[in-house]
Amino acid sequence: MSNGVATNGTGSQDQTHTPSQRYLSTRGEDSGLSFEDVVLKGLASDGGLYIPEQVPVVPESVWQSWKDLSFTDLAYNIISLYVSPSEIPAEDLKDIINRSYATFRTPDVTPLVHLQGSIHLLELFHGPTFAFKDVALQFLGNLFEYFLVRKNQGKEGRDRYHLTVVGATSGDTGSAAIYGLRGKKDVSVFMLHPKGRVSPIQELQMTTVLDANVHNLAVTGNFDNCQDIVKALFADPEINSTHKLGAVNSINWARILAQTVYYFYSYFSLARQSESFNIGDKVRFVVPSGNFGDILAGYFAFRMGLPVDKLVIATNENDILDRFWKTGCYTKKPVSGSEAEGGLPEDGVKAHEDGVKETMSPAMDILVSSNFERLLWFLAYQFASSVGMDDEWNKKQAGQEVSFWLKDLKEKGGFGPVYKDVLESARREFESERVSDQETLDTIKSLYQEVGYVLDPHTAVGVEAARRSVKRAGAEIPHISLSTAHPAKFSGAVTLALQNEPGFDFEAKVLPQEFVGLDKKEKRVNDVANDWTAVRELVRKQVEEELKARDGDSA
Repeated sequence: MSNGVATNGTGSQDQTHTPSQRYLSTRGEDSGLSFEDVVLKGLASDGGLYIPEQVPVVPESVWQSWKDLSFTDLAYNIISLYVSPSEIPAEDLKDIINRSYATFRTPDVTPLVHLQGSIHLLELFHGPTFAFKDVALQFLGNLFEYFLVRKNQGKEGRDRYHLTVVGATSGDTGSAAIYGLRGKKDVSVFMLHPKGRVSPIQELQMTTVLDANVHNLAVTGNFDNCQDIVKALFADPEINSTHKLGAVNSINWARILAQTVYYFYSYFSLARQSESFNIGDKVRFVVPSGNFGDILAGYFAFRMGLPVDKLVIATNENDILDRFWKTGCYTKKPVSGSEAEGGLPEDGVKAHEDGVKETMSPAMDILVSSNFERLLWFLAYQFASSVGMDDEWNKKQAGQEVSFWLKDLKEKGGFGPVYKDVLESARREFESERVSDQETLDTIKSLYQEVGYVLDPHTAVGVEAARRSVKRAGAEIPHISLSTAHPAKFSGAVTLALQNEPGFDFEAKVLPQEFVGLDKKEKRVNDVANDWTAVRELVRKQVEEELKARDGDSA
């Protein structure tokens, strides 16, 4: 039960929630949940991920009327379709959205720039930590605070609901989550990173945040160890009986929802900027992909009615997604020893999980894509719908199919080939490309030589995929390629690609003022052993100190 909304079936929600404002699990056990439930829970109790019971299809006349809205007004029009006003009244939701994007360095929030030919670049790095994750995590941080303030109305001291967010990071997620949650009321954030393995700039972005509710833990070990500790904490009945644990990684539905906005916004920006592009014309989006969350937001925009010709997945050499689209098999391909080596330590390549190939684009170095399960549900649902049974049966079948696939992934390291119709359905809406490290560096170099624009390595993976897509689709189809990080966050790859270019100066050309002097700032970080019980005790101790200080302040 949450905010007066039934969570066991949909009965009392029928008057207050549309089907797109109620949520179910991809594995079929959870359904009828409210938006607040899925934001605070993160992961479903059956291990699945939350999706809306129905994706709202927006009439053409309605979404086309959004074309001149500001980013924040557009965000309200889209997000409110998924959030019942009985949970967050309209004025409150507008306020949450406005505060979330007031922290960005440009009024456009996510500006679109023309790159070359039919390729445009959507700059998603104008938030506080210079990475695309800010778009979602500034919003999620304000949502957490809103729900907690409401839960705690009239409550004092230890009666207050206090959320303890625990996460593992190999870089970007940590800093974006910390900047989203810093200073928020009734929430503590503990971010674990592998000691000495994240890039210096990402470590500094995390450890120089001194707000009392922010706790950085440097774990002696690798990223896998950090993830295992977080999983152990979520599974531990002892700490769960005393602390309300919360998650901010990309499985949280609110992150996908927030990212859906910039697909619409960039489409309208293109119509404003290009005389040859009209509202109603189709566009291709090209997305550098690791965990599949960013491109999944594009899939939701497409399902809502945005005219998308294709969503193009751009992977690095960790290519499980590309292999699925090519073969219909979704199979881990772990590597080790010299075969796994690559990338640059100064860009944080050593922070990855075991078994991945180290690359120049380390934020996409994954073995499996954590958000892919959501697309699998829709593919299974479409397949089930072809049989001609009712919707309840279709949803049940989809949940069972996803559970079966994910069980095979866990026990056998993969599944597939999937049914031919399932793969054809995936190929109707998506294409995929795999880009090597050398191609990544070549793209950074050629783009700089041709137009003077400096790409970060993840964005370069997308631009190379976009160039290939243009050859297939033709120059008349505009391409919007997503730029996921500022090049200064991955200085090693950028410098390697451009160091011999005449007149190139990293500090003058690339380094933002906000990064200058970060290494001189005061830092706060706790070193901790690779031992989940040691982390549990540290979490308890630091939350207790925080609550004592808070209660002392309010006394």
